[in-house]
Amino acid sequence: MELYYSFSALIVLASIFAYLNYRFLKLPSTIGIMVIAIVVSIFLVSFGETVLPRTFGHLNKLMGSIDFTEVLMGAMLNFLLFAGGIHININDLKEQFWPVVIFSTAGVVISTFVVAFGVYYLLPLVGLQLPFIYCLVFGALISPTDPVAVLSILKQANVSKALETKVAGESLFNDGMAVVVFTVVMQLAIGNEVDLGVESIILLLMKEAGGGLLLGVILGWVTSRLMREVDDYIISVLVTLSVVMGGYLIARQMHISGPLTMVAAGLFMGNFNVKFKMKSVTQDYLIKFWELIDEILNAVLFLFIGFELLMIKDLRHFMIPGMVAIVVVLLARFISIWGPTKFMSFKTRFSPQTVKVLVWGGIRGGVSIALAMSIPKSEYSNIILSITYCVVVFSIIVQGLTIAKVANPNKIAKEEQEQESVALDKVN
Repeated sequence: MELYYSFSALIVLASIFAYLNYRFLKLPSTIGIMVIAIVVSIFLVSFGETVLPRTFGHLNKLMGSIDFTEVLMGAMLNFLLFAGGIHININDLKEQFWPVVIFSTAGVVISTFVVAFGVYYLLPLVGLQLPFIYCLVFGALISPTDPVAVLSILKQANVSKALETKVAGESLFNDGMAVVVFTVVMQLAIGNEVDLGVESIILLLMKEAGGGLLLGVILGWVTSRLMREVDDYIISVLVTLSVVMGGYLIARQMHISGPLTMVAAGLFMGNFNVKFKMKSVTQDYLIKFWELIDEILNAVLFLFIGFELLMIKDLRHFMIPGMVAIVVVLLARFISIWGPTKFMSFKTRFSPQTVKVLVWGGIRGGVSIALAMSIPKSEYSNIILSITYCVVVFSIIVQGLTIAKVANPNKIAKEEQEQESVALDKVN
């Protein structure tokens, strides 16, 4: 019952904050909820013990009673990724196959090492020293873009379908690589022996990522066939719910990637079902159900992120290191995008404006905070959590609110046409 009470309180707060944002702030819903939660958190941290001691105590108890890492990585993320995958067109994804694969694999590794070297050499300049292995831990957890934050904010930006697929596809698939890198580096940081051979890393990646994708496709195929035979909106909704909840339990038992299982299942079911004539009422209920689930869980997640400020001790002492980390993460994002685009230029052309959107659209969110909170307690864990929080808040608020202005569709189309004409001239 404790979990029920906690979730009930979060839903009530999310609805109040959503209403206040709609009436007064008029920001994108998820960002508005998070901003209000951060403002409330700052007020409570500063004056709560003297002005509102009971409210401060209740909120602290509420946030302390919830395992954010388990709730996000073990429950909410599965629903959100399935909801994201089910709306992506597989043909659009096929057209952007190489950019999505390279950005979500090589891009994550490049970013991890650039961030690690950057914070290792720059943080001492502001009075903070981290061992290199913990710099790698921070690089691994902050490098993947958060699919929840990205998909939520991309809805507000008027970008081209090709660019949206690149950004959304990368964010959906880079969790597999990120979890492998984070797991290996974290084991090294806490002193466990890890086989760093290329063969063992590839096997781990194949089991974690490949196994998750395969399980997702199998679940998607089986349940799509069942839905095809019945074509009833109540049963269809129940079947998709069972895929998410049951699929996660299977993935956990098999020690493979639950998030990638959900992405693959969502992609398969979202695209397989259009091949047969589903009743319009069934399709309408399915789409609206998963849109509603997506919006509700997004609201709760961003509320979580805002209130996590209550759990971070002495965040103000880490503000300057946090600013340094923000600059390093943005630089790493640029290098991890710009480098692969040069490598892929023989196959896919990227205009400067497209690169800019890919860099600025690399938004970090709850996944990074969840991984930071999963680090075993040590003298460095609170440092990493604090600078991670600074990067995530900057990413969601600043990058999230300005991505629509950065993503100028007309300018992107014009640059791409110019590049195509130059390429044709070279061929002729």
